Amino acid sequence: SAGVCQYDGSTPTLEQLIHNADRALYRAKHGGRDQVVRATPPPSPDAPGTREGSLVVVGSGIQFGRHASERTLSEIREAEVLFCLVDPFALGMIQGFRPDAVNLGLHYAPGKDRRETYREIAEAIMAPVEAGRQVCAVFYGHPGVFADVPHDVVRRTRELGLKARMEPGISAEACLYADLGLDPGLRGVQSLEATHFLAHDREPDTAALVLLGQVALAGDLGCTRLHAEREGLEALVAKLRHWYPAEHEVVLYEAAQLPIDAPRME
Repeated sequence: SAGVCQYDGSTPTLEQLIHNADRALYRAKHGGRDQVVRATPPPSPDAPGTREGSLVVVGSGIQFGRHASERTLSEIREAEVLFCLVDPFALGMIQGFRPDAVNLGLHYAPGKDRRETYREIAEAIMAPVEAGRQVCAVFYGHPGVFADVPHDVVRRTRELGLKARMEPGISAEACLYADLGLDPGLRGVQSLEATHFLAHDREPDTAALVLLGQVALAGDLGCTRLHAEREGLEALVAKLRHWYPAEHEVVLYEAAQLPIDAPRME
């Protein structure tokens, strides 16, 4: 099997040229092997009869090397344009076979409002979709959990009448059940984001497991912090004391990002 790509002046980098040939090679293999497939350059947005853009959003899982499914890897390989918002280890692995992958993490900056960052990331993803490209965006963990942008770009793509879908991934919550040995089916579970719990009139179900996500950022209404602050944590504890005694057991959990790491379970 072989994939062939000819440089026509429109491909911006050598890495993209090689990727186009690699995609053609995969089509040759998937099409029955023992054949040569020629890569076709992406159409110009202004060309008549241009094919429509599309979007698929996939999750890297918490540990990309262990959690990425074959479907996820296939979507990453096949995409014309690839965006990544993942941890540095996953990004390094992905760029090992997709050197043209765009690192969306560069939109973050110290003290920058994360809502502005999210808008920039969404616009970066939508631009090639609207230009008729086949786009894949990889997000850390499960792409639909604690993530505004994936839902936003899928919705916007569908509103344009274009194809968009989201593939599930392994979330930190899924790792939590495995690492702590908890079955939500036994008691039920209530899952809330910590700042949402603080800012709204939400009452915990004391008979069930209560999961509070992103506790380090509790009380960050300005969306600029990337670290824990005492005031926010004290406010969270004070609110929880309305329903729980001081000696009630709380587990501070953080999933392990690398196979050589252990999860944080304090």
